[in-house]
Amino acid sequence: MAIVLETTIGDMTIDLFTDIRAATCKNFLKLCKMKYYNFNLFYSIQNNFIAQTGDPSGTGKGGDSVYSFVKGPEMRYIQGEKQPRLKHSKPGLVSMVNCGEHLIGSQFFITLGTDLDSLDEHIIFGEVTEGHEVLLKLNDSICDFENRPYQDIRITHTVVLDDPFDEIDGLYLPPSSPEPSDDILNSSRIAADEVIDDTSGLTQAELNEIKAQQEAKAQATILEIVGDIPDAEIAPPENVLFVCKLNPVTTDEDLEIIFGRFGKIIGCEVIRDKISGDSLQYAFIEFAEKKSCEEAYFKMDNVLIDDRRIHVDFSQSVSKMRWRGKGRGIDYYNEDGKSNKKSSRYPERNNRNDENAETNRRNHYKASRRSTSSEKSSQNFSKHRSPGRLQHRSEQQNHSSRERFSSNKSRRKSKSRSRSKTRRSRSHSPHRRNDSELRHRSKNHQRRSSKDRLRQRSRSRNRDHKKQKHFDKSYRRRSRS
Repeated sequence: MAIVLETTIGDMTIDLFTDIRAATCKNFLKLCKMKYYNFNLFYSIQNNFIAQTGDPSGTGKGGDSVYSFVKGPEMRYIQGEKQPRLKHSKPGLVSMVNCGEHLIGSQFFITLGTDLDSLDEHIIFGEVTEGHEVLLKLNDSICDFENRPYQDIRITHTVVLDDPFDEIDGLYLPPSSPEPSDDILNSSRIAADEVIDDTSGLTQAELNEIKAQQEAKAQATILEIVGDIPDAEIAPPENVLFVCKLNPVTTDEDLEIIFGRFGKIIGCEVIRDKISGDSLQYAFIEFAEKKSCEEAYFKMDNVLIDDRRIHVDFSQSVSKMRWRGKGRGIDYYNEDGKSNKKSSRYPERNNRNDENAETNRRNHYKASRRSTSSEKSSQNFSKHRSPGRLQHRSEQQNHSSRERFSSNKSRRKSKSRSRSKTRRSRSHSPHRRNDSELRHRSKNHQRRSSKDRLRQRSRSRNRDHKKQKHFDKSYRRRSRS
């Protein structure tokens, strides 16, 4: 069972779930036969969500069921089906609005997105099978803050292809579509049948400019697809000059000296053949400031350099640029594909970063010079070390210094050896101690070690004595037997 929903932007075919939603489908079909939905407005369209209609007032607060025209206003809402509960999982599903406790009237909506779990309380009774391009137009419509389209989108006609339900007694079915009301004709919005012409009121020169911009945008999109430029919306840098018609003998240093009078130059490169190394007679000059680049453009065009009249223009090349997004600047890439992390839009940031990097290198060199007390430490400091590694090394040193005082091996060593060890531990220990404290600790260690030796000897003697006693007893027994 299906109906055709004709709108001002196209037609849609809706298949109804009459087997599982009998009451809802019957209400909807009879309203379509009554021409109740004719000229109804899509009063709420939310992108990737829903397009809602079915209210003749266009406010979202009206709408009656088909039984209200037969039994009176007390039948404004009827009971809809609770089971089975279907999911709003894809675009094109048609649902009756649940007004509370599964009561339905005439309002319905069409889903425009996927996985809309918040709508599962409403009653799905159909699906759009033809006319999905109309769904795309609904989803792309321009709306105000109340989600109402600026240009009216209306249902013009409903065609019932098949009705399996019996007719309702006392229901009037009009023979033809009704005429639109004055409220519909006098709408404050753009009329549904009004053609919007963006070129009305423009001169021929303005039309030609718009056409040229559209063609340039189309060509940029093609170049992006092919891979010649990184992004269609990227613009060439404003501080780079393109110099051509050069003499083959002109070098980078010559151009840097000549153009250096206009301002600081970040980079100057004469493009050369990769195999032979010969000049291709054109170059790119990057200035630190946009103003310097403009002065060089106005004053250096058609100037004689090395018996050649050069031509100067602003660079249109973006081959070494990657656009990071609106307001984020541009990354430059060298021939190896590595980022130089310089932005032509923010040259002052580049200079600041260069100065900070140079300062960090100097501080690192000074720190490494102060810390080279031995070959091992100099080798460690010559490499880059992360803070994690430095922290891990200090923990090892503290742990080893504590072990020197508590290990059993240090107690058994000689007095001179223990003194040298205490001196070494002082240099590695985080807590500095005076000499008297260290001597006291070493004497305590010696006393403890001597007591331990005496205890161990006494224990061994007692053990030997017990063994000898046990042997004597066993020997006497054997002799008696």
